Amino acid sequence: MNARLSSELWHGVENLAILPQAAALCYRVELGRPEVLLITTRQTRRWIIPKGWLMPGLTAAETATQEAWEEAGVVGKYSDQSLGQFPFVKMRPRKGPVLCMVDVYPLHVKSLAQEFPEKGQRKRQWCSLKKAASKVASPDLAVILRSFKSGLH
Repeated sequence: MNARLSSELWHGVENLAILPQAAALCYRVELGRPEVLLITTRQTRRWIIPKGWLMPGLTAAETATQEAWEEAGVVGKYSDQSLGQFPFVKMRPRKGPVLCMVDVYPLHVKSLAQEFPEKGQRKRQWCSLKKAASKVASPDLAVILRSFKSGLH
């Protein structure tokens, strides 16, 4: 699944640098149904999935797994197979905006730590795929969430 830029997002970003990020779609299966873990952003408190800049020495899937640990305390097993990609514009105070293309990797959650690096900075919430898709701002991420099939990973 490739990301597409809506006309609203594309307007004004034609000249922005495009940088890669990696995200973890953290999931569990409860009563035979997949649930995904959403977290809030630190400043605007919007619901997202853990994501971040690619880390030297790590694959994109490993980066996503590390971000899930730091941002949400997730311990689990990742897949190297991307579920898709979504775009977003990241506003950087000193460097200006960039267009991020975020690859999403499934991460089967084995446990959630009570203590983790960004505890107290974010909220965590388990949601059905449908509810998670309705909570995130990115239409492309919502498509990935709605189409996720947990048994394939």
